Amino acid sequence: MNPNLARLQPYPFEKLRALYAGVTPDDAYAPINLSIGEPKHATPEFIKRALTDNLAGLASYPPTIGSVELREAVAAWLQRRYGLPRIDPASQVLPINGSREALFAVAQMTVDASRGDALVVCPNPFYQIYEGAALLAGATPYYVNAVAGRGFAPDYDAVPESVWKRTQLLYVCSPSNPSGRVMLLDEWRRLFELADRHGFTIVADECYSELYFDEARPPLGALQAAHQLGRADFSKLMVFSSLSKRSNVPGMRSGFAAGDAALIKPFLLYRTYHGSAVGPAVQAASAAAWKDEAHVRENRRQYAEKFAAGLPLIRAPLATAMPDAGFYFWVHTPGDDAAFARELYRSRSVSVLPGSFLAREAHGENPGAGYIRIALVAPLAECVEALARITDFASTQ
Repeated sequence: MNPNLARLQPYPFEKLRALYAGVTPDDAYAPINLSIGEPKHATPEFIKRALTDNLAGLASYPPTIGSVELREAVAAWLQRRYGLPRIDPASQVLPINGSREALFAVAQMTVDASRGDALVVCPNPFYQIYEGAALLAGATPYYVNAVAGRGFAPDYDAVPESVWKRTQLLYVCSPSNPSGRVMLLDEWRRLFELADRHGFTIVADECYSELYFDEARPPLGALQAAHQLGRADFSKLMVFSSLSKRSNVPGMRSGFAAGDAALIKPFLLYRTYHGSAVGPAVQAASAAAWKDEAHVRENRRQYAEKFAAGLPLIRAPLATAMPDAGFYFWVHTPGDDAAFARELYRSRSVSVLPGSFLAREAHGENPGAGYIRIALVAPLAECVEALARITDFASTQ
C-alpha cells in the first residue's frame, strides 16, 4: 500500500457529513444546499445535441491527444478570450477529463520525489486536490496564507528563499476558490521571476475564469499575463480550464490543459499511460461548447442576478463583499465557522461549507477559520430564500 495515502486528510464534504451527523434539521424549512460548487443551471440544448449526434464515436478508442477539431476549438477560444497570438493546437493544447483529474495528474508528472525534499506550494485556503496531488507524488505541501488583511492575496513575499529553492510545483487559482479574487499582472510577474530563478512549474487553475460580472472586463488569465510580460512561449506555465462551470456540464468531465509546449509534451506522454483520453462524443460536444459564447453570457447573467439580489441580504449582518469572479460568497462568521454552519443547518436547514475545512493550520493560523463558503448554485429564488435564512440566523448570534 502506498504509505502516502495515510497522509491524506478527509475531503471537505466528508468533514461536512461528520459535522452534520446526528443533527436533525428543522422540518419547518425546505432544505437548501449551498455547500457544494456544483453548477445547477440548465445544460444548453445544443451541447446535448452535439453529444447525442456523435454517439457513433463510442465504437472507437479515442486518442489521448484528442481530436484536431477540439484542439483547434480550444486554441481559437484562447486567442479570442485573451487576445493571444496563435496558439498551436498540436503542441500547446491537450484535452483533459475535467480540471480535477488533470490538476492531480500534473503533480505526478512534475514532481521528482527522488530528491527527497520536494515541495509543492499552494494557496491557503485551497482546492483540496492540490494537497492530495502533492502528497501522493511524494512531495510536501507548503501553504501560503491568503487572509482578509491582504485582500485574500496569497503572501508570496513571505515565503522564504529556502522554500522556493525546494519548490518543484506551484499551484495558483485565479479566480480564487473560495474568495473569488483575481490575480494582478504584478503578481504574475513576481511568480514568473521566481519560476525562472528556481526552475519550478506553475500550474494555473482557471475553472472559474468565465464567471464574472462585467462583460467589458473579463478576468486576467495566466496565458494572457505571460503574453503581456513578453513570455511568448509560456515558459514554465500550464493552465487548466474546464467546461463544467462555464457551460453547466459538470457531468461531461471535459476541459483542457494549455501552455508551455515543453510541458504539454511530457504531460501527453504521462496521460498516454494513465489512460485518460476524452471520449469522442464528449470531444465533439466540447468543441461545440468552446465555439459558442452566447450561452456563457446567459450563464453569467443568471449568476449576476443572484449576487445582486443576495449581497444586500448577506452583507447586513455578516462581513462579505462581491467577489471578482466565481459563484461563491466568502463570508466572515461571528464565532467558530463549523459551529455556525452546524447550527445553521439544524435551525434553518441551509447547508454551507465551513471555511476551516478548505484550509490548513499554517504559520500560526488557519486562514479559513471564521468563514463560510456559500455557493450560489441553486435557482435564484432558493438562493434568496437561503440567504434570508442565513441573515435571520446570523442576527441571533
